Order: sequence, then C-alpha cells, then structure tokens
Amino acid sequence: MAVETSYRICPLCEACCGLEIAHEDGKVVSVRGAENDPFSQGYICPKGVALADLHDDPDRLRTPMIKRNGRFEESTWDEAFAEIERGLMPVIAKHGREAVGAVLGNPVSHRYGISLFSQRLLRALGTPNIFSASTVDQMPKHRAVGEMFGNWMSIAVPDITRTELLVILGANPMASNGSLWTVPDFRGKARALKARGGRIITIDPRRTETAKISDEHLFIRPGGDVFLLLGLVHTLFAEGLVKTGRLGQHLNGLEELHADVAPYDAERMAPRCGIPAADIRRLAHDLAKTERAALYGRIGTCVQEFGTLNSWLIDVVNILTGHMDEPGGMMFPKAAAFAANTKGAPGSGRGVKVGRRTMKSAPVPEIMSEFPVSAIADEITQAGDHGIRAMISVATNPVLSSPNGEKLSRALETLDFMVSLDIYINETTRHANVILPGTSPLEDSHWDVLFNQFAWRNTARYSPATFPLQEGQLTEWQTIMRLTGLVQGRGPNVDPEALDDEMTRAEVEKLAGPMTDQLMGMVAGLRGPDRLVELELRSGPYGDGFGRKPDGLTLAKVKAERYGIDLGLHEPRIPEILRTPSGRIELAPADFIADLARVDAALDQPAGDLVLIGRRDVRTNNSWMHNLPTLAKGPNRCKLLVHPADAARYGLGNGALAEISGNGTSLLVPVEVSEDMMPGVVSLPHGWGHDQDGAGQGLAARNPGVNVNALIPEGTRDPLSGNSVLNGVAISLRAAVLPIVEAAE
Repeated sequence: MAVETSYRICPLCEACCGLEIAHEDGKVVSVRGAENDPFSQGYICPKGVALADLHDDPDRLRTPMIKRNGRFEESTWDEAFAEIERGLMPVIAKHGREAVGAVLGNPVSHRYGISLFSQRLLRALGTPNIFSASTVDQMPKHRAVGEMFGNWMSIAVPDITRTELLVILGANPMASNGSLWTVPDFRGKARALKARGGRIITIDPRRTETAKISDEHLFIRPGGDVFLLLGLVHTLFAEGLVKTGRLGQHLNGLEELHADVAPYDAERMAPRCGIPAADIRRLAHDLAKTERAALYGRIGTCVQEFGTLNSWLIDVVNILTGHMDEPGGMMFPKAAAFAANTKGAPGSGRGVKVGRRTMKSAPVPEIMSEFPVSAIADEITQAGDHGIRAMISVATNPVLSSPNGEKLSRALETLDFMVSLDIYINETTRHANVILPGTSPLEDSHWDVLFNQFAWRNTARYSPATFPLQEGQLTEWQTIMRLTGLVQGRGPNVDPEALDDEMTRAEVEKLAGPMTDQLMGMVAGLRGPDRLVELELRSGPYGDGFGRKPDGLTLAKVKAERYGIDLGLHEPRIPEILRTPSGRIELAPADFIADLARVDAALDQPAGDLVLIGRRDVRTNNSWMHNLPTLAKGPNRCKLLVHPADAARYGLGNGALAEISGNGTSLLVPVEVSEDMMPGVVSLPHGWGHDQDGAGQGLAARNPGVNVNALIPEGTRDPLSGNSVLNGVAISLRAAVLPIVEAAE
C-alpha cells in the first residue's frame, strides 16, 4: 500500500496546529506541520509528533473494562453497559439524581464528540453536582468576563500581529502556545513583533521561556498580581492617563471605579507585589502612551486567592488605556460556530447568573453551572445523606490534577459505583467499576468547538479521521449517547444514532419551530457531531443561513478546502458582543468592588518567607503525556527549581534531594539551582506522581515524579470563582535526610 497523507488538527493542546500525517498500512510514517494551514502555518511542537505514540500506546484502552474481584478485565460493550445499569441506576432510584456526580477533564475541550455530547449526558443526568478542570486554572477569567461583558466565553486575546507592546503577566506562551489564547508558534510571532520595532515585557516570579525572549522581565511576588494591577489602575487615574476612546459611551461604573481604587497608589502596592513603585508607574505610562498595546494575563494570575480580581483588573487596564477591542490591543475573536456571543440580539442580553446553587458540604456557590473540582471529596464524604454516591468521570484525572488528591482517592473508594470514559487506567479511573474506552485522536474527525473562540485569527477548519475505527469500537459520541439513554431509563442497549436523531430534532425544534422538518432535511446526510457543526456553522456569523446567503459557509465548503478557510484578523466587536442586561460594559461589578476588602486585609499581612509556584513544560502540560516516549524522553523534568541564595540557605546543591512540605505532606524531589527563580520562590511542575498502585501507565510509572498538588490545601479557593489556589502557597524546605542502610555482614 502506498504512503498516504492526511490532514489533522492536533487535539493535544490549545494551539490546535494543523498537521500532515503520513501513514502506510495503518501505521504512522511521519508527522509534520501543515505549511498551508492558514492558522498554524506549518508550526508543530513535540506534542504533535507524539500523536503516533498515543495511537500505538499499548497501555491505551481499546475495549471496555469491568472491575471484578478488584481487578480490571476486558469485556464487550454490551457487558459493560449492562454492568453500568446494574450499578448506577439503583443509586439514582434510591438516592435521587443529585447522588451522582460528574467530573470532566481537559481533553473534553479538545474532542468535539465529547465536548458536544457530554452536555446532553449532563442534562439527562439532571444532577447539580458537576465539576470540571476549569475550576483548577481558568474559572476566574470566566467569572470576570461574564460579569463585565455578559457571557462566560467573551475573552479578548492579544492582537499579536499588530501590537507594538505586549505585556505578559503570569503566562508562558512559549511553553503553552497560548492559554485562553490559541496562538501556535508564539516564538515566531514574537520574533516578528520585535522585528517591526515592538516590545515584549514579561512579569513572572520565574524567568520563564517567554521572559527569556522578552525585552524586559520583572520579578513579581507570587500572589502579588492584584497589588500590581491596582497600582496600575490608580496611576492611570491619578496621572491623567485614562483614555477610554470610543468605548467610553459603552461603560458603566467608571466614576465608581475611580473612587474605589483611590487607596491603592503605587507606593503602597509596591512592597506587596515586589515591583518598585517607579516601575509600576512606568508600566502604566508605557501601556497608556503606546498606540497599540495589550496586557495579557493567564494561569499565574488565576491560580491564586485574588484570581477573579486579577482577571477583572487586567481587562480594566486594557479598557482604561484604550486598547480593548482595538487593532493591536485585546480583541474578541468571532468563531464560525458555537460562540454564544455571535447569537441572539447583539448588544444586550440576560448576562450571567452565579450562585444559583451551593454545595452540600460547604457554602461554595456554583459558577458557570460547576462546583470546584477540589470539593469532590467533601461532597462524597461530608455531605451526609445528600452526598454523592456515584460518579461519572470523563477524560479526567483529578487525583493528580487537583489539590490533595490522596483525600479524593480515599473518597472515591467509598462510592457505590463509578464509571469512567477514558483511554487509560490512571490514578483516578483505577477507582472505577467500569471504564469505557475513548478512541485514538487519529480515529476521530475534528472541529475546534472551544478554541476557535480564543483564536489569534478567525478560521474555519475541519479534519477527517486518519484511520477507520477498529471493528466493534464505538465513537466517543456514540458511547456518550448510549450512556445518556441509559440514565434516561431506556436500558443499556439504546441505539445511539436513533437517540441522536431524536435529541437533535428536539433541539432544532426549540429554535426553528415550524421550520424543523425543512432544516432537518437539509442536514439529513450527517450524524453525530458533524450534524451539530453543520447546524451551527450554517446559522453562524459566516454561514449560508441555510440557503439565504449562497456565498456563506457550510460544512461541505469547509471540507472541500483541505486546510480550512481563513476568515481574517479580528475586527472590533463592541457593542455587538455585549450580552449584559444594561447593554454596556460593567466596569465595577458590585461583588468585585466588595472583594477589595480582602485586598485591604492582605496588605497588612506579611508575605510568606518561602512560597511555591507551579510551571509548565511544552512536553508535559497533561499528566497522561508522561506515557508517550516522544514526550517522556530527555532529562528529568520533575525537579524543584530553587534560587542560589535559597539553595545556600537550606544547604541544597544541584542534584541534591530536598524535602518540601505543606498541607501535612512531605515530598522528596531533586533540586535544580536556578538564577531564573525569584528569591524566596520555588517551582515544582504540575501533573506528576505516577507511583500509585493500580494505575496502568507503564512508561510514566518508570519516572513517576512527585505530585505538587499534594502540598496544596483543597479548601483554599478564590471565593469569587471557586478556583483552587495553587500559587503563592507557603511551604517549608530542607535537605532530605535519608536513612542509613548498614551493609550486611
């Protein structure tokens, strides 16, 4: 058989690069960047190459697994669903639907079948107990933009190809290729920015990969972002630098904001953020006086106690300096499909609702219909008769990825029943009674449902499956449809395609009414997620309106263009994008202003002597990637980075073993002494700790590393969003004292 080449959108991180997969006789020959892709333009990182490893990984599940007598055994699909009916439905019958919890992981956002159809499962399940990875690292951003612009997903991104000054706060796009900013080949775009005379300033407690290619790097105390941002906003008002431009007529709360930031001058803020007052004022002037500038903040600004205030104030700074919704500043993408801010009447809406429910175990409100993933253990063990008794996990591993995973692991063992949809037996799914396998990314077609909404430019791209499914395998959407039918009470043998037809028709009927038959006829040749993409695309901002705009997009037109269709750079979208009840940008939401009282209290508290931050590596941003040879090779990446002064203080040297303690837990980890660290700050990467019995990832277990989240108290959260506090956590450190092993006589 001759070598064939297929186009594939990479689903392994937010960059969503277009790839060329060369394959022969069912085997991958090579993976390279697709030069003609209008979005990624030939870029590829090591994760894209590792798609072949993932497809061929012998540890990847290919059949359903049922736990019998404490051990997983392969089963048929019919046996697996019969077992789920036997174990799950009695829990619902006895305790009600709220006795079931559902937790969704990061890969859900990268697989359109799971992303679209899991929402149907959750609606059918009818439980309030929904958790996701969003509450580990991004919920503050959703809460902030929801209050300000009226929609959870209206997140502005840097217009990097036109900006003259890019200020990066608590983000490392050199490693992530963007986070809530889909920007493949950040290095290349940064190089082009500097070649045209632009500048990049990075503010971070570590001299990151991004900081090293920047024109300037400023150290900041972990958790100090809110003090820096308030100092910037105060300076803008106090020194007459505010220029709201055309957005001025669309703002609510400008005067209130001015009054409320009056106490936070740069001199007062400087000691708590670790940046001199003169630098705070200079930064404010640079942002205000540069014609095209953008302030971008990400994970580092979210995973701390003032995460929501940080996310809010970043957008406030961009608005006050005239750089929000302007070319070269922060702009709102216009996705071709699935973006709520392209639907309905433009310019106003119902806004967002928070706190419609609270958890049973603690007065923690839901945000975006989710509770904090760090609260699952307490909702199982501390909620009494109303606690969670069964769990459905979808493509997630919170035992590693959320704080105090050992507590969660113990709690999962007490459940009456657990079912997981996953490609691995991992530290979380090892607790399941049944595991339903997902597919290889190369056996799945793809459309970016979420990341087009954060993209550096607008495109419409689709990639077909590279390889056919193995005989008897279900697609992920078919698996979820069958599980949906089961929890609806229809038994374990629901026809997933028939149920998809029924549910899609009901969804269309809500919107189209008497036009339902006509619309369903126009998409009759499609099933599953492709049909949902077609419905969204044709009714979207670039769509053909089901024939009303003949030049508009359809899925067939996108498929006909192998590498997709370029829809161009972003254009201003305010006021069209607004969905607030007032039809204006809410610059001073009441909850955010009230939360400034916590800032006042924190100003009187001394900074921690030694604090912990996480970090990300381009090869290891998800725990399961540690099982792929292409990504796992090379030096040990699970090391504790320590500044030389701190290393000397604690008697540590390069390669020494340190004992790091927090949350009642101690970990032993090798040290790397590094000038890249801010004194008083140490860094340990996220997603390691593959040393637990029963997990089935052999390569990862050979270099397990340690789980940084074991050091994090699970109850410490940003109160406005419920997001876990992972950075700026106080820890203790010492040289490890190893037991002396006496030689045998």
